[in-house]
Amino acid sequence: MKILVINAGSSSLKYQLIDTADNKVLAKGLCERIGINDSKLTYKPAGKDGFELVKDMKDHTDAIKLVLDALVDKDHGVISDMSEIDAVGHRVVHGGEKFAKSVLLTDEVLETIESLNDLAPLHNPANLMGIRACRAIMPNTPMVGVFDTAFHQTMPAEAFIYALPYEAYTEHMVRRYGFHGTSHNYVSIRAIEMLGKPAEETKIITCHLGNGSSVAAIKGGKCIDTSMGLTPLEGLPMGTRTGDIDPAIVGYLMKKLGLDLKEMDAYMNKKSGMLGISGVSSDFRDLGAAAADGSKRAALALDVFAYRVKKYIGAYAAALDGVDAIVFTAGVGENDRGMRARILEGLDYLGVDVDFEYNASCPRGEEVVISKPESKVKVFVIPTDEELMIARDAERLAK
Repeated sequence: MKILVINAGSSSLKYQLIDTADNKVLAKGLCERIGINDSKLTYKPAGKDGFELVKDMKDHTDAIKLVLDALVDKDHGVISDMSEIDAVGHRVVHGGEKFAKSVLLTDEVLETIESLNDLAPLHNPANLMGIRACRAIMPNTPMVGVFDTAFHQTMPAEAFIYALPYEAYTEHMVRRYGFHGTSHNYVSIRAIEMLGKPAEETKIITCHLGNGSSVAAIKGGKCIDTSMGLTPLEGLPMGTRTGDIDPAIVGYLMKKLGLDLKEMDAYMNKKSGMLGISGVSSDFRDLGAAAADGSKRAALALDVFAYRVKKYIGAYAAALDGVDAIVFTAGVGENDRGMRARILEGLDYLGVDVDFEYNASCPRGEEVVISKPESKVKVFVIPTDEELMIARDAERLAK
């Protein structure tokens, strides 16, 4: 089947057309500055020349139309007709407790997603715009919603409940939800295959490390804990997000700095993390270069990140009652060999025996095993493929 995968933001739309017969990406690209002057479509077909088109897109419907026009273009297209698209898979950030798996997108489902907008005000409304735009143009094509939070819905209550008055959960939906679920699911499935053990016997820690980062504990193929919480702000320090902090800091700094709630939210989400500590950048490549040039704050930011990831690995090894594999994925996890080494250093007490020499030279963008053959705990680097997971779910439900 040919599945169009859509990831809609408030003013952007990422897309891939995937043939699930061989998992080949037929075309991919990005619509930028939707609803803003100088909107741009980037289109990259497999085996053909791509192009960039600057053309105003007043809304997501205009963006989808341009994507479809590119896909069927006589010179650059990869399909002859829109009817070749068998289904559309949409990334939806927050499914709350309503969605523990991917679903066909009906009117009732869209209303339920909309009711969760308060939990993800920056993402869910944008995701809905993309869904509605596709439905308007392709009314007879099955639409499937794949939720970032769904994989984590197997967490037990002791892992997801916050120690607040219980009514915060029952009346206001305040609990740990977790994110990056599609990525954690994909790499855990691959790790189980690479371990060669029955899924129900496996204990895996997955580390999705990038500008946004999270760690998950996966037992028997099911998530039992994850580092992100009600929102993606909790957990590890990230590119510009605080990660775990004392909640009393919020009121203290609002008073000291004279910030209102919106300004404090921006302070924690956009000015903190690696950028806040280093004063240099949120990009780990920039931090590595700055640290090599003598920036103590850049070096401190990298040390903080590695330390926090290591703490979560230790905590999740305890939660899992042991661990069979540790998995690194996403931009930093897949490509930053030095950061992986920092995190893994000193984990021999868990049974982790890393081939640090191979880790320092192993290829990027490929599945590799960076632990030694005799290591009790395997360490895998597995490039994530969230779009493929979305396409597989869309194919299954469309059938």
